[in-house]
Amino acid sequence: MSILTDCYIFKRLATKSKTRLDCVASTESYPEFEEKRSTRQTRETEKRDGLAIGDLIVYFGDVPEVFGGSVHRKADKALTIKGKNLSSIFVPDPSNNFAYGDVRGTADALIFVFKGFDLVNGEIKKGAVLQVFVARGKSKDRIPLYNLLCDGALDDEMEDLKERARELRDKAVTKSVTLTEQQNEGE
Repeated sequence: MSILTDCYIFKRLATKSKTRLDCVASTESYPEFEEKRSTRQTRETEKRDGLAIGDLIVYFGDVPEVFGGSVHRKADKALTIKGKNLSSIFVPDPSNNFAYGDVRGTADALIFVFKGFDLVNGEIKKGAVLQVFVARGKSKDRIPLYNLLCDGALDDEMEDLKERARELRDKAVTKSVTLTEQQNEGE
């Protein structure tokens, strides 16, 4: 039985926001994320990155002072979406590029894998990737899940979910190209 249920892959594509990450692939199966997809288009301006309908973006940064929480569990970073805290991110060992958290208001745990993820003066390096894996109903098991991640015990599950996310992305791209071709033929 699988522990991990969903996968979202975010990448630094933004040119204006220093902490924005755009979803580039996902299993499109986790309601807490899916309900936060953009419902309207926003044009890119001189000071702001654009947003298309259906886009999912998050912001990765320091934990704001206004976020509560016990002194004993002070998070290292925070993941926010639409101006609200989605998850505090705990990074027990910065040298291994793994972290854990949970989804605020749920019983779900999150496991994070950072790829090429460097922060310079609070700005995420262009091309940095954040892989987010959901373990539904496992928020009380965040630390054991993190240990399984570090031991490589979740590698196969993560690869399966990433493959499913890539297949859905590729199918969406193919559908978009086909629709564009059909529209062009009709002109």
